[in-house]
Amino acid sequence: MARILAYTSPARGHLFPVTSILFELSKRGHDIVLCTLASQLELVRSLGFDAAAIDSRIEAMPHDDYKARTARGGLQRAVRMFSERAAYDGPDLQQAIASVRPDAVIVDVNCWGAVAAAEAWGGPWATFCPYPLALTSRDTPPFGPGFPPARGFLGRMRDRALRPLFVGAFEHIMLPPLNAVRGSFGLAPVINADDLFGRPPLVLYLTAEPFEYPRTDWPSNIVMVGPCAWDPPAESPEWLAKIERPIVLVTTSSEFQNDNRLIEVALEALSEENVHIIATLPAQDSAAFRTSANASLLPFLPHGLVLNRAVCAITHGGMGATQKALIHGVPVCAVPFGRDQLEVARRVEVAGAGTRLPVSRLNPNLLRVKVREAMMCVEGARRVSEGYALAGGPSAAADALETRLLGSPRE
Repeated sequence: MARILAYTSPARGHLFPVTSILFELSKRGHDIVLCTLASQLELVRSLGFDAAAIDSRIEAMPHDDYKARTARGGLQRAVRMFSERAAYDGPDLQQAIASVRPDAVIVDVNCWGAVAAAEAWGGPWATFCPYPLALTSRDTPPFGPGFPPARGFLGRMRDRALRPLFVGAFEHIMLPPLNAVRGSFGLAPVINADDLFGRPPLVLYLTAEPFEYPRTDWPSNIVMVGPCAWDPPAESPEWLAKIERPIVLVTTSSEFQNDNRLIEVALEALSEENVHIIATLPAQDSAAFRTSANASLLPFLPHGLVLNRAVCAITHGGMGATQKALIHGVPVCAVPFGRDQLEVARRVEVAGAGTRLPVSRLNPNLLRVKVREAMMCVEGARRVSEGYALAGGPSAAADALETRLLGSPRE
């Protein structure tokens, strides 16, 4: 059996999906060492993993892309943050490799320095990606603005004309600092985004069709395994069992994004509806909101406890929260605030698994309409859930790691 070292960025939304994969590998007899958020060490150690905290200076660098006035400005801020974190997560992983002496390494795709350190190490390594991959494809629209897939000749012409504009801007902003990080580890520069995602021997892509757009030109190193959603073990609270109305779950980002407006509008929009609102605010202060009689606001509650009874999930378009709802066959009303969320929200709409409401149009009346429409999309949500199940989840991810990195296919 192998000794496997995993390294995550400081986001529970990235830790929890890979936890399910590591748990499956542990059940198969592999020895797991995990470097992650300091606040989650007790939790992951309770699962039987050897765990250590990532460099505290990484956690001290929060996202500030929400302060930008434009999507370009948001990307520039995010790239700067990832570059600054890389100065610490790269050496951090190097030290962990020297100490643990692993047989294989799994790295969060958001850890630029750690990804470079894993490649420079030279041993078997993989990345995992819990959000839409910015890969170009002849079968999909240019990544970023959340365009719907092309239909007919005019749609294909749109994609052909706009792809250089959006992909070029993305690469112009991202590649120079990323290649500076790579250069510090003695690695050759990448020439485009596709080259970047082609470097790992294995990329575990935590989604599946029909939520992800079908395409005929997937690179061979990309393996779609489904969301691999995981919740910490928890007892269902007594107050939850006492709720008699249908439940609407409202979620915000696990890394602060200033998306509190979604909670405010949802509380107003649904205050007179025959539903009970449960809002989780992992990066917000619940005391800052005026609540209503049909609402419960909490810093954190495992979503699985709620989704078993939910009729809709209102999300900020985050991939983790959105896919977790769809795993349970719960339709989604996605209100994207930025980052990759425009792409996630469009996929919800295209899959017929819910509705999309641009944040520029977010108001109580429209949100109420979109939530009602989403509640009618149960069949689409069920199809997505079935697609996730067919992808195999943690078992498929563990199979790919064993087969492609460790050379020991499971019998």
